[in-house]
Order: sequence, then structure tokens, then C-alpha cells
Amino acid sequence: MSPPSLQLQSVIDAFGQQGWHCEQVEGREVLQTAFEAHHTRIDLNAQVFPQLNALSVVGETPMPFDPRRTPLALELLNRANKQLTLGGFEYDLDRGCLVFRITNLFDREKFDPDIISSMVHCAIAELDRITPLAGVLNRTADDLLDDLSIPLLLEREDLLPPTPDFEEEEEL
Repeated sequence: MSPPSLQLQSVIDAFGQQGWHCEQVEGREVLQTAFEAHHTRIDLNAQVFPQLNALSVVGETPMPFDPRRTPLALELLNRANKQLTLGGFEYDLDRGCLVFRITNLFDREKFDPDIISSMVHCAIAELDRITPLAGVLNRTADDLLDDLSIPLLLEREDLLPPTPDFEEEEEL
């Protein structure tokens, strides 16, 4: 296997700094890993595009929908996307997976590790946020689907994962 590009090596180093185990996909500028989030397991790929100095982080979690629920699931993701500033949701119809993708263009060949870890955290947090909402959709009885309001579903805060407690920074 050829050595990783400087861009991919910077992603490998950033993952190492966070203590995240990852595997490089042979012959590609791609790292694979998985995370256990609050609501779901997330498979994550980080792909670099050296010619562009770009990194794309893609998280996925299985969530199949039957044909009656698929249009509602797509509406859920579309409405969720309207609320996002960075990244976006997708649904892989062929594999029945919720997908969150975020991409960044970097100024230098050596990517900033803080930006890399923020991208990974964003992908995990967003998938972990949408998964229980998609689960409600899947568990809603067929005879109640017409009454299910996707905009109201997106407002539910009782299904949000807990926010991590951050230690207050000491003032110097």
C-alpha cells in the first residue's frame, strides 16, 4: 500500500489525538471507523481529496423504512436540512441508511485537527439527533401516519441525546 497523502496523514493524526481507532481503506484516501452514540451506532468514513485539499466526513446508521413511511422519512430529512448550517442529511434508499455528510475545504495540505474533530463530532451528533425521530416515524401505527406532523416531530426535545457537560475555562 502506498503511503497516505499529507492530507490523509493529518486526518490519521487528528483521529489519534482524539483516541479514535480507524482503518485506512486499501488503495484509497479513506479512513473507516465506528462510534457508539447515545441512540445508535454510527459507521463513519473520512475521505480526503488531495487535489482540492478537501475532507468529507460521512456518518451512516441503518434505518429501513417501508414504502408507506419512506416519503415521510424523506420529508423529515429535508425539513431537518433546512435547519442546518453545516452538513446535510441524506437517505440511502438502496441500503436503508440514514446518512449525514459534511465537507470542508482547507487552506493547507496539513488539515487543522480541531476542524477535523469538529466535523466528526457534528456527524455523530446530527445522526444521533435524527435517529430517535426516525424511530418514532417507524413505530407510528399505519392508521396514525396521516396525523403525524413532521414539523412537530422535529420540535420534540425529549428525544434529544444529552448534551455533554463542558468544564468552564479558567480565566487567566
